[in-house]
Amino acid sequence: MKRVAVVLSVLPLALAACAGSTGDDARPHVVASFYPYAFVAEQIGGRHIVIKNLTTPGSEPHDVELKPQQVAAVQDADLVVYQREFQPAVDEAVDQAGRSADAVIDAAALVDLHGADEHGPAEDDGHDHDSLDPHVWLDPNNLVPIARAVADRLATIDPDHAETYRANADALVGELEALDTAFRDGLADCERDTIVTSHSAFGYLAQRYGLEQLSIAGIDPGNEPSGKQLAAITDQVKAHGITTVFTEELVDPANAETIASATGVTIATLDPIEGLGPNTADQTYLTLMQHNLDALRAANSCR
Repeated sequence: MKRVAVVLSVLPLALAACAGSTGDDARPHVVASFYPYAFVAEQIGGRHIVIKNLTTPGSEPHDVELKPQQVAAVQDADLVVYQREFQPAVDEAVDQAGRSADAVIDAAALVDLHGADEHGPAEDDGHDHDSLDPHVWLDPNNLVPIARAVADRLATIDPDHAETYRANADALVGELEALDTAFRDGLADCERDTIVTSHSAFGYLAQRYGLEQLSIAGIDPGNEPSGKQLAAITDQVKAHGITTVFTEELVDPANAETIASATGVTIATLDPIEGLGPNTADQTYLTLMQHNLDALRAANSCR
C-alpha cells in the first residue's frame, strides 16, 4: 500500500499545563484551552512567546476543570485562544476575566460549525444529534483562519516580531494545505467510505473528504451506548463490510472491543487530537493527522 506523505517540519512544543508565567518574562503570554490551539500558537510564536495549555496532557478535554492558577492565567495572559461551548470551565473563566475582544481568539467565531455528522442507530439513542460538532480542527482547512488570527494578534501585541509571526503562520498554512492535499489524494480511490469511530469527533474530516461516520458514542465520548445500540451498530458494521473499528488514545476501548469481538473486524486507533496521551507525547498535530490518514487508507482499502 502506498503511503501518502506530507511535510512535517514543526517547531518543538512546550505545552505543559502546569508551568505558570513569570513576572520578569517580557514575552507575550498566550493561554490555549487545549492541544490543537496550543499547537497553533506554538508554531506561530515559537521562542518569542510563553504558552500555557489549560488541558493537562493525557486528560480528556471535554469536561476539563480549571485550577485557581489556571483561572488566574486566563485573567493575566496577553492572549487567550479557545473555542466557546466546547469546554464550559474555560468559557466561564474567559467570561469572568472580562477580557477585551482583541485579547481573545474564539475559534468558533472563525469557523462555520455544523451539526454532528454521525450515522448510528436510528432510534433515540442519547447521541447529540442536534448539537453543534466542536471538532473543527480535524479538517486542516479550519485551522488556517485560526492561525492567521493568532499571527495578527501576536503582531499587534509584539510588533518587534511581527514579521516572524506572519512568516511562521505562512509556513504553518503551507503545511496545513499540504496535509489537505494528502488527504484528498489518499482517500480519492477507496473500496469503502464508511468509518466506525468511538465517538462522533470526525464529522468535519468525513464531510471534507467524502466519508460517512458511524459513531459508537455521540459528540461527548462519555456517552455510554446501550446494549441495543451496540447491537444495531454491529449490524451496520456487517452490512457495510467494515474491516476496522476505530478507538482512541484517551477513550476506553471496551465498546469498540465488543463490536470487534462480535464481527471479527480489526481494532485500530483514529486520534481526534484533542490532546496528547502517554503513547503520543512525542507526536504533533501534523504527525497524528498523517497517522490518521494511514489508518483510514488501510481500513477502507484505498489505492
